[in-house]
Amino acid sequence: MSTFTRDTESLSMSALSVVLIGPDEQRRRVVANALAGPQAGIAREVERYPQVDDLAEIIEADHDVVIVDLDPDPELALDVVENLCGQNTAVTVMVYSARADSELLVRCMRAGVREFLTEPVLPSTVGEALVRASVRRDEVRRHKKATGKLLVVVGAKGGAGATTVASNFAVALAKESGRKVALLDLDLQLGDAALTLGVATKFTALDALENMNRLDSDLLSVLMAKHPSGLAVLGAADTIPAAQPSKNGMEKLFRVAREDFEYVVVDAGSHSIEMYEALFEAASTVYLVSQVAVADLRNANRFVSRYFSGARSGKLEVVLNRYVSRDIEIDEAAITKALTKPAKWKIPNDYAAARRAQNSGVPLVSEKSQIAYAFAEMARAASGQLSLPGKRKKFSLFG
Repeated sequence: MSTFTRDTESLSMSALSVVLIGPDEQRRRVVANALAGPQAGIAREVERYPQVDDLAEIIEADHDVVIVDLDPDPELALDVVENLCGQNTAVTVMVYSARADSELLVRCMRAGVREFLTEPVLPSTVGEALVRASVRRDEVRRHKKATGKLLVVVGAKGGAGATTVASNFAVALAKESGRKVALLDLDLQLGDAALTLGVATKFTALDALENMNRLDSDLLSVLMAKHPSGLAVLGAADTIPAAQPSKNGMEKLFRVAREDFEYVVVDAGSHSIEMYEALFEAASTVYLVSQVAVADLRNANRFVSRYFSGARSGKLEVVLNRYVSRDIEIDEAAITKALTKPAKWKIPNDYAAARRAQNSGVPLVSEKSQIAYAFAEMARAASGQLSLPGKRKKFSLFG
């Protein structure tokens, strides 16, 4: 049974995240006191009017409400409001002031202000404004499109290295793209992507899948752990689940993740046959991980024939893991024939480094190596970037 409900019952999934901006601490305290309650939580207080460049951090954090003090410097305050509203139409911007003349109200409205709080700022007035902000937030989220790319990594057989590929590829993608990237470990039977990355997870994918009625971006953010690279990780369960998740449940998890992340990497392992159809249908790209061995190539051939013989073939990219070009017993022609297409990616073999990374929880991509370069190439391709010039001669990935 999932421990999610028991451990997070005190968390309010509907609470609004609020930022207070104003140079006068006493005035901020008045507003903070009026905000006290379960409707909202103060995520941050900013003691000066931020410049345009400084606003990026607030905007990227995706807060629900920003409350700005007008009176210390109305011109600077309105500049802040205008920049906030121009760069993030989803945020609800409120202002507070002792003045309420019509000219100031019109200027605020044109800048994008949605609530004008006049002093004294009372809890009842703030509460009503927060209710409207909450309704607006829910409305925006209902119309938010799932635009993130779903990138699925699956193993041709157990031991092919799908988790190593998925976890290192996800870290490389976070670094190379500079975008929000998530890693979902959906090898529910034997997944260990979080362990591979050295990430301690309090909740798992099973918590998300067992709370489908409550699943939204707020809940998902609570369930995910953060890797130092910026990658968000949803680990696999510590125990083998008694039943497989429904297709509807899987599709909702993908949709919610793709609403908040530009790239969602899924570690499907090699045991997730029941969820393959839902995964591959939603995926932008599927990376089939195989090694150059008879059993692996035979399984890869069966996999391609079953799932990617038709319209989906364009989604498939084959990754040869632990590849040694100079010591290969099966030639390129035989590999291509077995896979029905040339391998797109080849991850060099370095058993000692891979073993060290697994035991230490430090990703292979953290150090300069041929393996790290291979994953960086994959990440650049996935994020639509060109390969870095002048390096391919040094680290050949294509044999």
